[in-house]
Parts: sequence; structure tokens; C-alpha cells
Amino acid sequence: MRAEGLSETVIKTFEAYFTRLEKGETGKISKKEIVPPSEKNCIDYDQIRSSHDTSALKHTAIIKLNGGLGTSMGLSKAKSLLPVKGNMNFLDIITRQVLTLRAQTGFDIPLIFMNSFNTEADTLGYLEKYPDLQKQDFPLSFVQNKFPRIRQSDLKPFESQNRNAMWNPPGHGDLYTAITSTGLLEQLIDKGYRYVFVSNSDNLGATPEPSIPAFMEENRISFLMEVCIRTQADKKGGHLSEDRDGRLLLREVAQCPEDETAQFQDINYYKYFNTNNLWIDLKALHWEIVSNGGMLLLPLIINPKVVDETPVYQLETAMGAAIGSFSNSKALIVPRQRFAPVKKTSDLLAIWSDAYEINEQYQVVLKRGLQKSPVINLENDYYLNIDQMLQRFSDGVPSLVGCSNFSIEGDVSFGNDVICEGEVRIRAAQASYIKNRLLTGEIEL
Repeated sequence: MRAEGLSETVIKTFEAYFTRLEKGETGKISKKEIVPPSEKNCIDYDQIRSSHDTSALKHTAIIKLNGGLGTSMGLSKAKSLLPVKGNMNFLDIITRQVLTLRAQTGFDIPLIFMNSFNTEADTLGYLEKYPDLQKQDFPLSFVQNKFPRIRQSDLKPFESQNRNAMWNPPGHGDLYTAITSTGLLEQLIDKGYRYVFVSNSDNLGATPEPSIPAFMEENRISFLMEVCIRTQADKKGGHLSEDRDGRLLLREVAQCPEDETAQFQDINYYKYFNTNNLWIDLKALHWEIVSNGGMLLLPLIINPKVVDETPVYQLETAMGAAIGSFSNSKALIVPRQRFAPVKKTSDLLAIWSDAYEINEQYQVVLKRGLQKSPVINLENDYYLNIDQMLQRFSDGVPSLVGCSNFSIEGDVSFGNDVICEGEVRIRAAQASYIKNRLLTGEIEL
């Protein structure tokens, strides 16, 4: 790790996690240790929105997690370079959101990206088109760390002729180690910043809400996690809970014992999931790190993988798990609009369509009057990656504003003026092209 230029803070953090692995810790959290979160730990977003002074935004920075490559959609570059709306990608939209916010408030709100080694160069190269963005006291980015992969057989480092294969990203829980080891945390505090809003760059619903840091300041909240009500679509994702002492904690699926899967997926029992939109008191974070020997150790996630036919462990942590590290953490129950991630090509098609629009603040929101996004299902053989999507929708994207469900089985491409209404299910026995047509119900091609 030293030979790779990793700091002593990173090495010390990895050592602590590796020691847990050596001792046989599994990272599992049993239902015996937790209960669903109590009402006193949950706050309704509607009760605080726009009800507080917005001046706390002056002391708030924004960090976007931008380390993903979008490999699940066939990408080899930063996922944030994907076209999202018109000719704009994630980076365009995020940047314009912040520049607009600066202009509207008069505050020099910093925007900082946490990149991986894979996304750093592409991201910074693209952002050169926004010289105004770089007029801030902080670097535009910092790079997350990496941990050695470990052989399952003997807990020795995994070695390979491909040096990149020897390392794994340590999860977005590395945020706390990275901003400490780079000196960014102290820089922000020294410049008078008290709060940071952290979110994923692919979540277009994650925009700064000025009343949130004001509410935190008024109620001395150290850590606030935005959560949404779980649906069946979210049952396999992590959920919020609290320990027997009433302290909030996050449990990911990898931390659930196998025999407790049914209750883990019970959305009526564990009602909330983490959006990964986090608001953190920087002074409280600094205190936690200093008082714990320069580290913020989180619940360990041991992720088994097979690399080059060798079973390995990846030691990872989740950023939201820090909710259990602070004495006054709360969950903020937000509407689904604040959680609009693009994880699959079906998510991307929804954003491309007229079901979403960009408002004056460059926020991607549902079309006025639309209550929820259409449910989209696309056959993987033809729509799994971005090249397949661009090939089939380059001439036009169907209107989905009046469509509740949209599914395609088979190879179908689209031209202009295709309008979908209600529930639309297309089945194509051969490659087909649709244009100038109203679609509703079952369509056989």
C-alpha cells in the first residue's frame, strides 16, 4: 500500500478492517440486534421544507460521488458522461445546478467530486468547459482510495500480472478516510464551512435543499440521512433500523444473515431505505475522527468475489453506515422525487422521455401534473447497454407522459411522433421500426 502511494491514514484504516476479518468477524447484523426506527428518529421532509432561513447554505459544500464507470450499461468511461437530457450529461446538469444556485443565492457554494482512479481524468477534462465552476477555494475533485484484494484461502494479498486486478474500491464509506487523508476536511472547516451535502452523481433528484442545513443547525443534528419509503422494487436494497439503545444504523443486504432474508425484504416491517443523500456536520465529523485516532471505522462489509478464477474478499464500507457513529443522527423521510438514480437503461429511457423535464434550476423533475414515473421493462438482449439504446432511440424517444407501464419484448427501434398511453406492451417477432403512431394496450409486430 505504501508502494502505491496510499497514506498512513488509509493503511491504518485497512489494517483495522483486516484485523476484523482475521478475527472471523462476518459483518453480519442479526435481527436480534435491531428494530425498525422509532418516530423520534424520523423527520418528515414536508414539515421543514422552505420553513427555515436559507442562509445556512452559505456554509454548505456539495460532494458528488463520481467513481462509477457504468459497466452494467456497457460503458468504459465515467458514468456521469452519459447523455441524460437532450445534449446534457450528468456533469452538465450537476454543474449547471450549482452555478444557478450560486447566482440565485450569492453564496460561493463549493462543488467537489469524489472520483475513482478510473474517472478522475475524464471528469476533470470534461469540466474544463465550465471555467466559472473552478472559481472556488477548493479543488474540483479528490480521488478515493483502494484496498488490496485478499485471497479467501489464506488471507494473503491477491497477486496478479494485471496490477489493477489486485485492488478493489473500498466502497463509498471511503469518503471519510479520503477527505481526511487529503486534508479536505480541515480545509473546509478552516474556510468556514459547517455542513456538506453528499450524494451520488447519478441521482438526478439529489439537489441541495436550503432548509435542511438550517434545520440541522437549529436542532444540533450531526448527521442526517434522506430516506424513502420502500416499495417492492426496493426490497433487496439496504434498510434503515436502530439498535437496542435507539441509535440509528444502516443494514445492507450483504450484512443480513441468510436465514433472515424474508424479514429483511419485508417492506412493511423495515419501511425506509437509504437514498445515499447525506447531510453531515463537518465539525462533528472532525471530532469523531480525532477522538477515534484519526479514523472513522464503519461496520465492515465482506464482499466475496472471484477474480482470475481465484476466490477473494473485498473489504468495503457504506457511507450511510456512519449514521451509527454520531450521537444525534436523524432520518429525513423525503418524497421519491429526491431519489431518481439512473442504474439501468430503463431508468435512462424514462429520463430521456417527456415524462421528465428540466426546470429553471436545472433540476430533473417529473412533468408537471405527473405523480410518478412510468414503469419500464426492456428486454436485455436488445436494450442492455448504451450503444443498443442509442441505436434504437436515436431517431426519437416515445412520449411516455401519458403512459403508466411500458415494456418491449423483441428488437424495436423508434422514430418521431410515437405516443404511448396507459399500459403499453410491445412484442416483436422480428426487427421492427415504429414512427407516427399512437400505442396503447398489447402491440404485436
